[in-house]
Amino acid sequence: MSVAARLAELGITLPDEFGPLASYVPSRRSGNLVFIAGQGPVAGGKAVMRGKLGREFNVAEGIEAARMSVVNGLAVVRREIGDLERVSQIVKLNGYVNSTDDFEDQHLVINGASDLLVAIFGEAGKHARAAVGTNTLPFGIPVEIEMVVEVKL
Repeated sequence: MSVAARLAELGITLPDEFGPLASYVPSRRSGNLVFIAGQGPVAGGKAVMRGKLGREFNVAEGIEAARMSVVNGLAVVRREIGDLERVSQIVKLNGYVNSTDDFEDQHLVINGASDLLVAIFGEAGKHARAAVGTNTLPFGIPVEIEMVVEVKL
């Protein structure tokens, strides 16, 4: 099944990419690797979720933030390479979770991003990763995702 068909089956429409919110580029390609800058639950350049896991958000809501973040990341990948069918594998995912000091389920939150990538890309969506808790993120977003993607040349 094609990536486009999987996205449609999952009810996912990739957003139009809106560009960086600070002094960086959304992606940088080096050979057959594409490095995607941190993406959050943002639409139209504005945070749609603000707050911490363990206070304003529970794990299920954090999973949704992680999914939205990875969808935004895939929009950046599409802009960089033109067609998601050219993705050969998701190499690495780093997930940052804005959480309270006693919140210990960052790994479950970031599973939202990891599981979605596997649902979209199958075996090629399996990746190495980190799930890190942090005391804050830009704009108060609850989750930020960055990725390294290998593409077919």
